[in-house]
This record gives sequence, structure tokens and C-alpha cells, in this order.
Amino acid sequence: MKEIKTNYSEGAAAFSRLLKIMDELRELCPWDKKQTIESLQILTIEETYELCDAILKKDWSEIKTELGDLLLHLVFYARIASENNHFTIASAIHQLCEKLIRRHPHIYSDTIVSNEEDVKANWEKIKLKEGKKSILEGVPHSLPALVKAYRIQEKAKQVGFEWENKEQVFIKVEEEWNELQEAVSSNNLVDIEEEFGDLLFSLINYARFLKIDPEAALSKTNQKFINRFKFIENNAPKPLEEMTLEEMDSLWVEAKKVLKIKTNG
Repeated sequence: MKEIKTNYSEGAAAFSRLLKIMDELRELCPWDKKQTIESLQILTIEETYELCDAILKKDWSEIKTELGDLLLHLVFYARIASENNHFTIASAIHQLCEKLIRRHPHIYSDTIVSNEEDVKANWEKIKLKEGKKSILEGVPHSLPALVKAYRIQEKAKQVGFEWENKEQVFIKVEEEWNELQEAVSSNNLVDIEEEFGDLLFSLINYARFLKIDPEAALSKTNQKFINRFKFIENNAPKPLEEMTLEEMDSLWVEAKKVLKIKTNG
């Protein structure tokens, strides 16, 4: 394995500095002293989404800031664990290193791979050897449904449970759309919800075959809607409540043109 040139000493010094500050905050700051893994949980989720927002905007300065905030949370959890004699930050890092080495035999052993799909397939096989009872166990229960569907499909793909091409998937999308329409015609809310879920699942599958991240695509659409709606709010001649749908739609069309020009420079 070839040597990778990296400034390890600089990274180690910075990490040691963070650990020292974490110790000081935990012992001296009234707010930090009160925190538990439960109280930090929702804050960690917020920090993760803030990092995702920065990534979507490709704002590297903000990514650096949010990455640091998230790193603080990881160190905080480890500090609390150490206080309760569960584990230390060092043991968590060493455990991660061993797992990475074990799951990359094409780097640290003599396994040969041809592409990234081989790497993913090997990863899942190794996880099963480590004691996982199902290939789907690695998908967190608390993931947002859209992301969870994508991950489930990606996991199933690693053992060959996958359509052969995007045309087959699109036929499935059309099938699920027709079944939803039948459910709507019957006016059975239980069936409508089920078929709507099936349609979403199929669309996410189709997105994968188009090599699109459905979460990122929807996030961009959400932001596009926000920008256009704010344009309506800022340019409305009277309160929105007093405007007709046709009047607002006219501003919507204008927003599309104006914002497209701004986006294209």
C-alpha cells in the first residue's frame, strides 16, 4: 500500500486542543455540565441538517463551520461516555479504524475489486459475517422516510435484489400510479395511503436508476418554491389573503422568469 502524505501532526494537535476545551467546558460551564446524551440528541440532528444545507449550497466556508459544530457534538458524547465508564474517545476511534481496515480488504488485504459496486457488495458481506442478521439492519429506524427508502433499496441492491434497467422501474412507477388512481376512485383512505407510499417508493427507485439523489432533488425544489413564493410576497400589490389565485399565479410566472435570469447570471 502506497504512503499517503498528510499532515497528521497538525490534525492531532488540533484534535487534542478540542478535547482539552471539551474537558474545561464540561467541568466549568453551567450549561455544558447539565447536558446528557438525550439533551444533545435533538441539537445534533439540527447541526447535521445545517451541515446538509451548507453542502447543498456548496458553501465551503459554512461547511467548515458546521463540520466543526458537528465534531464538537461527537466529542461531547464521548466525554459523557467516559464519565460513566462506558468508553473513551480513543477507544471509539480505534474501533472505527479496525472496522475500516476490516471492511476494506481490497486496500489492507489481497481482495481484488473492479469498481465501487464490488466495494459495496464486499462491505455488506463482511457486515453479515460480523453478526448482522439482515442486510437491512444497517438502516437506522429514525431516518426520514425518503432517505430511508433510498438506503433500503441500495442495501437490497448489494445482494442482487434489483431491477435490470430504468425502463423496468418506470413501468413499475406507472403501475403504482394506476393503482393509486384506482384507490382514489374507491375513496378508501387506507388504500390511498398505501398506494401513495408505494408510488413514492417506486419514484425513489427510479431516481436511483437516473443517478439522482431524491433527497437532494426535493431539497432543491423546496428551496425553489420558497424563493418564488417570497418573490410573490415581496411584489404583491396587496395582502396575499386579498388576492385571487390567478393574481398570485401571475406573479409566480414572473418569479420564474426573474429568478431564472438571476440564477444564470
